[in-house]
Amino acid sequence: MEDESLAAALEHEHHEIDAGIAATITGPGDRQSLARAISALRRHIYLEEEFVFPLLCEAEPGLTAPVVVMLREHAQIWETLEELERAVDAGTDTGRMLCKRLATQLLHHNLKEEKILYPRADALPPAAIGRLRGVLRSTDLPDGWVCLKKARPGIALA
Repeated sequence: MEDESLAAALEHEHHEIDAGIAATITGPGDRQSLARAISALRRHIYLEEEFVFPLLCEAEPGLTAPVVVMLREHAQIWETLEELERAVDAGTDTGRMLCKRLATQLLHHNLKEEKILYPRADALPPAAIGRLRGVLRSTDLPDGWVCLKKARPGIALA
């Protein structure tokens, strides 16, 4: 992680999460692997919304519009995660279909982050890059945290 760029580290998280979800779609559906992927995705969204996106918008105010789009998509992804967790807990047959929906959402969402936002993370001031590296290494999702647009649907960024 120390040798790779922030963009590469964030993309690496995308690939790990995608692989966990894909294993559920193509395989027998290991509940623990899916739970780990869901947990990792929630943490990833938290890191972006609480740390990465604010620093990017502060450094480049022109990124506010793309960040707003990412926040809206995070809320849609979060809804799918909640629906998926309910389906798995209930033992219904919709889990694989919901994993496919989630994979499609992530495919489109991640591409935008990787092409538009992540490259800008590597251009942040050194202090911000150092802080983000520390956050990526050590931060867990706080209990009860939900994505911004889910917690406060009407919120607008300045």
